[in-house]
This record gives sequence, structure tokens and C-alpha cells, in this order.
Amino acid sequence: MSRSWLWYGVGLVLTPLVLAPLGLTTTQLIAVAGFCSILYGAIFFWEHRLAFAFLGIAGLLVTRLLDVPHLIEFAGLDIILFLVAMMTVVGFLEEQRFFEYVIDHLLLVVGPHPQRLMVVMMVIAWISAALVDEVTSILFIVAAMLNLIERSKLDPFPYILMLVLTTNIGSSATVVGNPVGVIIALRSGLTFADFLRWATPVSIACLTISIPLCLRMFRKDIRALKSVLAGRKGERTLERLAEQPHLTRGVRTSGVLFGGVVLGLVLHHAIEHVLGLPRNTMLLGAALIGAGLALAISRDKARTLIEKRVDWWTLSFFVMLFASVGTLQQSGVTSVLAARIIELSGGSVPILASLFVWSSGALTAIMDNVLAVATFVPIVGDVGQAGYQTFALWWAMLFGGTLMGNATLIGSTANIVAAGVVERRALGTITFARWLAPGMLVAVVTTVLANLLLLAQLPLMPHAVSAVVGH
Repeated sequence: MSRSWLWYGVGLVLTPLVLAPLGLTTTQLIAVAGFCSILYGAIFFWEHRLAFAFLGIAGLLVTRLLDVPHLIEFAGLDIILFLVAMMTVVGFLEEQRFFEYVIDHLLLVVGPHPQRLMVVMMVIAWISAALVDEVTSILFIVAAMLNLIERSKLDPFPYILMLVLTTNIGSSATVVGNPVGVIIALRSGLTFADFLRWATPVSIACLTISIPLCLRMFRKDIRALKSVLAGRKGERTLERLAEQPHLTRGVRTSGVLFGGVVLGLVLHHAIEHVLGLPRNTMLLGAALIGAGLALAISRDKARTLIEKRVDWWTLSFFVMLFASVGTLQQSGVTSVLAARIIELSGGSVPILASLFVWSSGALTAIMDNVLAVATFVPIVGDVGQAGYQTFALWWAMLFGGTLMGNATLIGSTANIVAAGVVERRALGTITFARWLAPGMLVAVVTTVLANLLLLAQLPLMPHAVSAVVGH
């Protein structure tokens, strides 16, 4: 514990000092220190991260770097409400034993072959993230995996990590795969078709290289699944036959609800167009409708569902983290970063694109990718106003923000949500240090690949400067 406090203090002091030569003012350096008090608290004292988050926000309020109206503005309540709704829906599916049904039928198809099962589940994680979003995907796939192994003595970390890694990769494939994609689409004017053309092929290539990496890194853990799968298949087949009528009714209800929510999320833009609603209204609306129906169907168990199945601890941490990063933007820290990046590029688009990949990726690794990309959007605006081509920069941010989100435990919303699910089920604690090595390896390898593919396609990209719609 004493060593953790030492590193916490060193990071808190050194980070502003390291950034000072970039031209940050005293106020901006204090804002950086306030953010770092929360960031390093999460890194070195993960189990007590919420305490550091509350204290850090209190410090920003006392120093007047943040006020209550801006706290509410930066808190990302739309994202929080979306997570509350989807956690409620997934909790309802768990109550109805939907995931047990899915995993049992998957085992019947795949058989007791652990490596084949993990490959199939990683591909499912990629597809579901691309079609819906990373949070919905990770809630679904983690619940399915934990329902398979929670009765055994296996450590859930390797299996959860493999699924989270491929979920984050899948979230880069389409505009709806990640809030990062939504932010980029709204600010750049890029369409769903643009994502299919420029992002999906790169995401598939990254999946192709990440699966062998995961199978290699966790080969011992994958082999350990064999005994669990063999026993699970026989026992669950008999149990399912014995409870078939009840199981079918519950699974049918939850399956229809889940399918409706997924359809609403996929078609939310079309629904908004037909109803004349503002963009992304039905992205949140579809999730809230699903949660409302789940609570209505649960009847007298609705209160228990919302209290026990929603991870309020993780959501509270998100609110504080979002607010602290918003303070960086408000104080002008991001504007200074924009100027330095333009200077480093020397006017070269390939260098500028690569700088955006790795700078947004580095920022993602130390904060949630949604927050990192949100801070980089005004930087793209500044680059565009300077007369540089920005089309490639949007994709650079997308790949840096999603793929480097795998590097650390706090690099992506999906990572934090998955860790919260494991903790809530009392199956252990996923620490920052344990995540770092395997997560960083997959993140760096896939980001290098994405960077190279992006540079190879530069001659094919439009040369017009994309418009930035707001900040």
C-alpha cells in the first residue's frame, strides 16, 4: 500500500511538470493535476476508485476549475442513462436464464472443444459490437461466459479479457459500434456507408490477427476449459430437458425483448428520420423502452431488478471521470495539444494521421476512449481551419480510440463495465496491472496494423476538408 501511495504522489507531481513545457498555463496545469488525482487513484487503488473520483471532483469545484452547471454538462448523462437501461435489460435476460439457454445451445453446436468455443465467442463478440454497440455486446457476452464458468474454480479473467479485446475491435467496424463512432459521424458528416468502406475492412483485419494472439497467450487457460465443457454439456442437457416448458417460455419472452432492443438500436437513425426526431434520440430511446418493458414484465420483482442488476458503483465512477475530462477541455488543455500536434507533423498528412492515431490512442489508454476522442474533436477542427485535409484524421481517431482502448483497464467503457460485472458477481477483482501486459500487446499490434492500412489508403481518400459540425 505504501508503494502505491508513493507512485500516486510521483505521478500527481510529475505529470503537470512534464506537460508544462508544452505551453500550459498555471490554471491548465492545476486542471491536469485535478484530473490526474482521479486517474492515478483508479490506476493504483482500483477498488477505491470512487473515493478518489469524489474527492477529485470536490477539489476541482473548490479551485473553481469546475462549477455545478458544467459538472452536469460534462457528466455524460445520456451515456449513463443508456448504460442503466442496457444493464436493466441484460439483468432481466439473466433472470430469465436467457444466457444459459444460449450457451447450452452453443455447446451443442460447437461441442466440448475449448479452443473452438473461444474462437466462436470472440467472433460473436466482434459481430455483436459492430451491429449494436460495445456496451450491449460486452454485457451479453460476459454474462454468457460467466454463466458457463462461474460454478467452476476457473479464474474468469483470461476468458473475459479475450472477449473484451475482440469486442473493442468490433466496435470500430461501424458507426453504431461505439459512442466514439457516433461522435465522429456527428462531427464529420460521415455516413454508415463510409464506415463500411473505410473502417469495417480494417476492423476485420485486426480481428484476424488478434484471435491467434489471444489463443497463444491464454492457451493453458483455454485447455482448462475442456473438463468444464464436458461436464457442463451432459449435466445441462438433462436439466434442460427436465425444465423445458418453463425454460422455453422465459427464454422466448426475453429473446423477443432483446431482439426488439437490438433492432431498435440498429435502425435508430431510420426511426429518427421517419419521426422527425433529433439525431441519436432513439439510440437512447430504444434502450429505455427495452428497460421499461423488462421492468413491467418483472412486476413485483422490478425493484430488485433495478437495484441489484444495475452496477451503480461503476456508473457513479463514470460520472466523475467524464466531468474531470470535461474540465480539461474547458480550461483549454486540448487546444494546446492541437497546436503542438500540428507543429510536430510539419504539414505532412501521413505524419499528421499517424500522430492522431497514436496520440488519441495514448490518451485513450489513460482514460475512457469516448472521453479521449471527444477531446480530440476540437483538435481536428483546428487542423481543418489551418487548411489541412481532415478526412483521414477521423479514421485515425476512430482506430486510435477503439483499438488502443484495449491497452488498459480504463481505456474503454466496455473494459470498466466487464470488470464491474465480475466484481458484482463476487468472482474476483480485475486489476489495472494484470490487464496491462496482454491488453497492451493486442492493442499495439492491432493499432500498428490499422495505422499501416490507413496510410496505404490515403491516395484513395477524398481530398476535401471535412466539415466539423460543432464541438
